[in-house]
Amino acid sequence: MSTRAEKAQANRQRMRTAAQTLFISRGYSATSMQAIADEAGMAVQTLYFTFRTKRALLSELLDVAVAGDDEPVPTLERPRVVAAIDNPDPVAQLHELAGIAREIYERVAPVLQVVAHAAPGDPEIHELWMTNNAQRAVAMERFITALAGKTALRDGLDVAMATDIALALQSPEMYQFFTTRRGWSPARWEKWTADALVTQLLPPR
Repeated sequence: MSTRAEKAQANRQRMRTAAQTLFISRGYSATSMQAIADEAGMAVQTLYFTFRTKRALLSELLDVAVAGDDEPVPTLERPRVVAAIDNPDPVAQLHELAGIAREIYERVAPVLQVVAHAAPGDPEIHELWMTNNAQRAVAMERFITALAGKTALRDGLDVAMATDIALALQSPEMYQFFTTRRGWSPARWEKWTADALVTQLLPPR
């Protein structure tokens, strides 16, 4: 990567960091592009040139927080996710699923809260929130389909119902409830979630 490209990437990261700080502390609607530029120590024209709109900035912030980097690799193609899907042990797969969810939520939970709070009053952010929910559903269905290919699911469950249960247990609202409102550590949430997934999705052993 050239020095110029490295500088542009570093500036982009500064702007994302500034936006996240202000979105979390002030809220999305109360944060202006000028305020983000000031926080980042950049000209507001640079911010608009880089992201075009505040909604696009929040969208990128969310994508990077989910992925953990800005590489254009879909979640379902990332090595840890592929390894979890391919794990031949159903119990181990569910524990790995909870571990991946914890890793993502530790990064993305504050940003998701910004999106959730802004969505009711902003149609574009509502669309972003619904897209994120749909993406999580697609990823979860892929996990559960793989699980059902290795073992029978708990009596009475099909892939669709099992996907819904897994989504509910690993929802951002559930993570926030335990880790923010009830003071659980992310590690405790991960263990509880993994145990709940095994109990709810697999036959008794």
